[in-house]
Amino acid sequence: MPFSENVSGIIDDIELQRPYDKAIIKHRFLDEITYYEKKRDETKKFYNVFRFIVTTGSILLPAVLSMGQMDPAKLPRNFDMISYWFSWTISLLVTGSNGFLQLFSLDKNYFSYSMVVEQLKTEGWQFFGLSGKYDDYPDHQSAYKAFSKSVESIKRKQVDQEFSNGKGENKKKKFDFKGEMQKFAQEQNADLKMKKIVEAVPQVSAIKGVVETVQKADDVIQTVSQVKTTPKVAGILETMPEKAVSEIVEKVIDEKKD
Repeated sequence: MPFSENVSGIIDDIELQRPYDKAIIKHRFLDEITYYEKKRDETKKFYNVFRFIVTTGSILLPAVLSMGQMDPAKLPRNFDMISYWFSWTISLLVTGSNGFLQLFSLDKNYFSYSMVVEQLKTEGWQFFGLSGKYDDYPDHQSAYKAFSKSVESIKRKQVDQEFSNGKGENKKKKFDFKGEMQKFAQEQNADLKMKKIVEAVPQVSAIKGVVETVQKADDVIQTVSQVKTTPKVAGILETMPEKAVSEIVEKVIDEKKD
């Protein structure tokens, strides 16, 4: 019994608020399964016939050619003519059958139709039983939109795959001018940032040296201040000329810098 007849009664028993939802399931979901089952069965017939010819001919052709290597006295009359035409016919059938298989993509279409039929059936059984991906839905009404979306997704993928098996696969990839320009701009920005970093290294070193010099000078000034506050030194400084004191301080600062 076909799948559509098996589940037609189940669809009638499903509790859906809108009556046309059941009609959509029957006329879209079940019709798609019936359509792809028909295409699968038709493709299967041609696929099996051509594969049988290719396999059988590939076995018979070497056997017929090897018989021609026997002693001509032991062979029937006109065996050369018979084997010639027989070999020619088998070769033509094998080559033609293999060519039709590749031309119409019978093997790919057969497998593709079989897979999409099983995917649709699996999707339907999960929806009817609220299991699998529909396990979190409380009822069929809340899962209806997700089910319809999944069915259309399976259908769209099949159509894309079916029509991409033609000449579209052999076309060369178009040059993406916008993408290449963005890539080039990113590379240029990265190079510019790296150049700025490299140029900033000497400046950073110079600034670091200035900071260190200022810190040393500050240490010297603090040291001199501490020395000045000492009673003995303070007394000596009071008796010394101001010019001599300045020269001593400058000398100490120079020594600290070195």
